[in-house]
Amino acid sequence: MAVAGENRFVQIHEMEELRHDAYESSKLYMEHTKTLHDARLKDKKEFRVGDRVLLYNSRLKLFPGKLKSQWSGPYNVRSVFPYETVEIGHEDGRLFKVNGHRLKAYVGGPVDQSEEVSVRSGREGCYSLLPALRYFSSVLFLGRRCFVSAPG
Repeated sequence: MAVAGENRFVQIHEMEELRHDAYESSKLYMEHTKTLHDARLKDKKEFRVGDRVLLYNSRLKLFPGKLKSQWSGPYNVRSVFPYETVEIGHEDGRLFKVNGHRLKAYVGGPVDQSEEVSVRSGREGCYSLLPALRYFSSVLFLGRRCFVSAPG
């Protein structure tokens, strides 16, 4: 009986040691993962006067639309204040003071008018898009795919 008790005592301590090793290994893994994640983070958003930015519209979540963009703009940065407050202006002259967290840089450029868009929702899906498809020059049904090309 004493031998069985000693074996059980040794097994319990071995289990404790394995648990402790697993905890240490997990802790090291999390630290390594955090270091890699932090290295990939982008720098803090810093806007300068004259930059073009997009404004996040947080109220759009109340009326969800699958194809609606939650970003409006572009706006021009008029001035930058402390604590990430930015004053932006619209082309029509309206000015807003917003938190810098609601802004992202606008990367604009010429749009390729001959670009084709593939919609994988079948013929019925293309027909449901007919009101929007009137802005495109041609629509091609190929199997279950619908290809549209912009006017140009």
